[in-house]
Amino acid sequence: MSSIIKAEHISKRFDLASGFFAKKDKSVYAVNDVSFELQRGQVYGLVGESGCGKTTTARLMVRMYGLDGGRIIYTDIDGKEHDISRLKKHELKLYREKIKYIFQDPARSLNPRMNVYDILVAGYRYSKKWPGKSAARQQAAAILEQVGLEAKDLDRKPNEFSGGQRQRISIARALIMNPECIICDEIVSALDVSIQGQILNLLQDLRTKLSLSMIFIAHDLKVSSWFCDTIGVMYRGVLVEQSPAADLYKTALHPYTKLLFEGSESIHTNANVEIKTMLEKETGCPFAHRCPLADARCFSELPEFTAASFDGNHKVRCFKI
Repeated sequence: MSSIIKAEHISKRFDLASGFFAKKDKSVYAVNDVSFELQRGQVYGLVGESGCGKTTTARLMVRMYGLDGGRIIYTDIDGKEHDISRLKKHELKLYREKIKYIFQDPARSLNPRMNVYDILVAGYRYSKKWPGKSAARQQAAAILEQVGLEAKDLDRKPNEFSGGQRQRISIARALIMNPECIICDEIVSALDVSIQGQILNLLQDLRTKLSLSMIFIAHDLKVSSWFCDTIGVMYRGVLVEQSPAADLYKTALHPYTKLLFEGSESIHTNANVEIKTMLEKETGCPFAHRCPLADARCFSELPEFTAASFDGNHKVRCFKI
């Protein structure tokens, strides 16, 4: 199995604020030395609480933001590697046709003034793949039916659909150019539980039919464990554990991963407190301020991301393991 996207020690920080009242020399360290690899045909889940850096990590994958450190490598179907930070404008455009991003809130990402057809082909019409208006409309109708809507919906506006239907339109927009990978950024978090299941089943079906690779961003560890092949757990911009998804609920080692599973079962512990903002570069374990096992070393040293299984597929960043 070959990789399609590989993150190597990537980092990203943002200025805390801008304008007259901005705090000088203050930054939010959103992503800190994160490394992971997405295999072709697989689903890699990035899981953690709001503010942990998972969405920033995902947006770095399509160069919405520039990296402050590390690199992201895309391997094309011919096996050639490309550093996406070095892609020129035309090369970046082609890359973004292969790696498509689906946003969390379709109500904000779908233009309310455009009908569904225009939304689906807005980027497609400027691609070298553009087949002409007639063929494009046929493709748009076919992809709309593939995601569970009807061809007649092409002439309707986004506000005429429910939240789940709008998310199906977002998925169709991502798929119309036949991408190799889609990045799903919390795309079920705002939906009712029953609708979440429908969207997840749809993605699972599309993954099989179209041989898609996916990066799946979520805060629900139980849902991710069902849907993904591999899961990376993030906290305060740091990847603290990575494991095959099918085993994680049985083999979770990091205290934060265990806390997420407890939270999904409505178990409350003393560690269930508010996440701290990263205003300084991490020097110790990012979870030390919440961890009941933390000692002086945990606050002063950042644990290495080391193998916790014989095959190396399970990794954890913790001194107490």
